[in-house]
Amino acid sequence: MQARAGLTALEEGNRESTMAFKKFTVSTEKLLPDARYNSKLVSKFINSMMWDGKKSVMQRVFYKAMDIVAEKVKDAPPLEVFEKAVENVKPLIEVRSKRVGGANYQVPMQVSRKRQLSLSIRWIRDAVRAGKGSATAERLAGELMAAYKGEGAAMQTRENVHRMAEANKAFAHFAW
Repeated sequence: MQARAGLTALEEGNRESTMAFKKFTVSTEKLLPDARYNSKLVSKFINSMMWDGKKSVMQRVFYKAMDIVAEKVKDAPPLEVFEKAVENVKPLIEVRSKRVGGANYQVPMQVSRKRQLSLSIRWIRDAVRAGKGSATAERLAGELMAAYKGEGAAMQTRENVHRMAEANKAFAHFAW
């Protein structure tokens, strides 16, 4: 091995040995719960919603949305509304593309718990970002309340995924 300019052979070897590891990891063990609700789910959601690493801005938006939810939904605490909304949006089944004999089939498959959570958070986030015309906290509160009731854009995405899986269940035998 020939050392590059400016690096000794030992430094070059160390640099190459660390390249085998992933640079970024998503670790639920290292994720700290949020300050107000002491919930890792809230912390994960805030991290997902965040733009350009501005976590404090998104925390402020999320907590304001939760205050709006608390005002409008009297029968349940806001954290329960949030958790129920995320639970309602989780997909049970999805389609995955599988190539068999020169043709691609959309094969319905079960969704793992971890992927269910990430998809539900992503769909809520995308529904909030797609809405225009009002403050993000208001859009987030509206989407959470709608998902809590089983309505809204995120629930529509879930229903579309389930409908697609239902339409392609003839290809379920390709899921191996």
